Amino acid sequence: MLLCQSSIPKLLALHSHDIMVKLQVNLWLIFFRYIMADVTRKTYRRCVDASHSGMRLDQYLPAVEPELSRTFLRKIIDIGGVSHNGRRIRKCGVDVVCGDVLEVTLDGLPLIPYRVAADDILYQDQYLLVLSKPPLVETQPTAARYKGTLYEAVLTLLGTDHSRHAQRKPELGMIQRLDRETSGAILFSTHVRAHRPLTQAFSERRVEKSYLALVAGQPPTAEREIVSNLARTRDANRVKSVSYGGKEAVTHYRVIEQFADTALLEVKILTGRSHQIRVHLSETGCPILGDSFYGGAVAWHEQDVPRTMLHSQTLALAHPVSGEMLNCTAPIPADMSDLLRKIRALT
Repeated sequence: MLLCQSSIPKLLALHSHDIMVKLQVNLWLIFFRYIMADVTRKTYRRCVDASHSGMRLDQYLPAVEPELSRTFLRKIIDIGGVSHNGRRIRKCGVDVVCGDVLEVTLDGLPLIPYRVAADDILYQDQYLLVLSKPPLVETQPTAARYKGTLYEAVLTLLGTDHSRHAQRKPELGMIQRLDRETSGAILFSTHVRAHRPLTQAFSERRVEKSYLALVAGQPPTAEREIVSNLARTRDANRVKSVSYGGKEAVTHYRVIEQFADTALLEVKILTGRSHQIRVHLSETGCPILGDSFYGGAVAWHEQDVPRTMLHSQTLALAHPVSGEMLNCTAPIPADMSDLLRKIRALT
């Protein structure tokens, strides 16, 4: 049996660079609502007219959108939040011409790009990479950013990795995804020999996934399996259970701790539908704390809940090449453990 790095002593001390990366991540979580208070999710769209033709991109946009300073815009361009005629552009000095269509997309997240630190790595060999994903990091590129997403950070890690696992050309396969606010264990394939076996393992439900969820209220039973078909609504873009159509979703929860008006649940899923855990728990009458999209409270006893309190705790699967069992456990992040500590203190 292979044990992940989270369950054995670290073999190597963190380099100073890794320490700085972790400090940046912690600052995201501590000061998120403060340092980004003036930046909301927003999209700007402009069509260049003749009077501005020939201007640099980083000069034109601040000229027509006073809310966007040139310094701020340069950071947005760098992370990939600007598109030029429908294509992402990351060069500030490009000249715009009459008729060009520009879009600036802001997601309200910190502009410091996420980078993988040594203690984010739960397991790594030449075929696999299992990370402990911090909350508030996008798994895959969006219109608002490419740089600093988990996908880009892993490519950067593989491209600059000089260990024995390094490859000349990174071969990255995204086998699973986690929502932006969800933290915890996530698996990547990093070798062509692992891509297909891992995809099959997930599709055939041979991967055990366990989550921790901090929910509002008291679940109707201490343990329950929820089975329904899920579909996305067109009007609100939400997922919900439907009587006809949709895709089957199977969620099993168990109450670990019950408090006066909240509960800590262990959640296991046999399927991997979009928003599955969030929807099923919400429809049970116990939405996840912080998940305002599905009815979760963003404050608890005057205590701010900064994000959806959902954590991917464990992954267990057979190694796609060696066949040995791999078990990975991601530590609970500070924001969730702090909230749990306060809940326990008031119970």
